[in-house]
Amino acid sequence: MTTFQPAVADGEQPPADSVHPRESSPQAPTSVSRLNETIRGFVEKWGSVWVEGEITSWNVRGGNVFGRLKDRGTDATLSFRLWSSTRSRLTEDMAVGDHVVTCIKPDYFVRSGDFSFTVSAMRHVGLGEQLEKLERLRAALRAEGLFDQARKRPLPFLPHVIGLITGERSDAEKDVHRNAELRWPQVRFRTIHAAVQGDRCVPETIGALRRLDADADVDVIIIARGGGDPQTLLGFSDERLLRAVAAASTPVVSAIGHENDHPLLDDVADLRASTPTDAAKRVVPDVSEQRAMVAQLRARLGSRLQQRVAHDIAQLEQLRSRPVLRAPERGLDERAAQVAQAIGRGRAAVDRLMAHADRRSAELRATLRALSPQHTLDRGYAIVQMNDRIVRDPRDAPEGAEGFVRVANGQFAVRSLGGTAP
Repeated sequence: MTTFQPAVADGEQPPADSVHPRESSPQAPTSVSRLNETIRGFVEKWGSVWVEGEITSWNVRGGNVFGRLKDRGTDATLSFRLWSSTRSRLTEDMAVGDHVVTCIKPDYFVRSGDFSFTVSAMRHVGLGEQLEKLERLRAALRAEGLFDQARKRPLPFLPHVIGLITGERSDAEKDVHRNAELRWPQVRFRTIHAAVQGDRCVPETIGALRRLDADADVDVIIIARGGGDPQTLLGFSDERLLRAVAAASTPVVSAIGHENDHPLLDDVADLRASTPTDAAKRVVPDVSEQRAMVAQLRARLGSRLQQRVAHDIAQLEQLRSRPVLRAPERGLDERAAQVAQAIGRGRAAVDRLMAHADRRSAELRATLRALSPQHTLDRGYAIVQMNDRIVRDPRDAPEGAEGFVRVANGQFAVRSLGGTAP
C-alpha cells in the first residue's frame, strides 16, 4: 500500500497525496491515487460473500474467465473474474444460462479504477430460468422440424438485391455494406433499421422481415447485429420471430453477435453466419475470386483442347504413316497380282481338267464304239431278225419265215429256206 507523507509548509497548499478524500476541498484536492487507495482500503473490508445468480456472460481469455452474473428477479448484474487457478479446481463445467451460487470477493484496481469481483468458488444450482425456457422452445421447434436441413432454402449465387435488417448507424450495417461492396461493387441493398435489443426488437424485426419478404426484388435477407451480452440477444430467440423466419419465402441469413453467440435464430435461419462480416462474405461472391476462377477454368479448357487436338493430330499422323495409307496403290497392286495368280492357277486347273476329260471321253468313246453293234456291222457282220426276234439258232428261222437282215449300211428283207443246227 502506498504511504502518504504529509509535507506541508506554512502558507502553502498541501500536496494532493497528503489530503484524505474526506478532507478534500477546491483549494486542497486529493489525488486520484489517494482516492483509489482509499476506495480499495474500504472495499477490502467487505470480505467474501456468497451470491446467487444466473451467468449471462462467460468469456475465456488465456485460461481466465471474465463474465457477468445476473440477479434472477431483477435486471441487476455484476462482473466477475475467475482466474485459471480457481477454474481448474471447479468440479463442474459452467456456461451461459447456468444458475449458480458463487463465493466472490470485491476487488478494486487502483491503477485503472475498475471495480470487479474475484471468484473463489462456484457451484451449480440448476439451469437459469431463461435457459430453461430456451431449451424447452428449442426442443419444441426441433420436434416440429424447423431445424431440419431439408427445409432450409439455398442462397442465390449472385443476389442482385440484399435485404438487410439491423440497427440504425450500427457497426454491423457498416461491416455488411463494406465487405459486400468490396467483393461485388454492383450489389444493392434494401436496408430497414430495427431495434436490435429491448422490447421493440422482436416486433420491429418481424415487421422489417415481412416487408422485405414481400419485395420481389429482394433475393436474400440478412438479420445482423454486433455482439453483446446474451441477455441483450434474447430477442433473437423469441418464438414469434423464429416462426416468422421459418414462414418467409426468401432465404434468411442469421448474423447475430460473434462466433460464440448462438441464439435460436441461427438454427431456424437458412444460413448461420458467425459475424456480420462473415454474412457478407458468404452471401456475396468475390468478383476477383470469380474472375480468377473463370480464368482458371478457361485456361484448363484451352489446355484440354490443345491436348486433345495434339493427340488427334498424333493419331492422324500415325495412321498416315502406315503403309496402307502412305501408298494405298501398293495394296491394290498386291491384290491384283494375287487375283491374276489365282486366275492363272484356275485356268491351268480347268485346262488340265478339260484335257483329262477329253482323254477320258475319247477312251469311253473308243470303248463304246468297240462294244457298239454298229461297229460289229461295220466289220461285215449282219443281224437277222425274224418274227421280231434276233436269229441266233437256225431253228429260229423255219422254212418260209420272213424277216430282214441288218447290215452296216441298212437292211433288206429275206425269207428262210429252213436250216439245220451245226
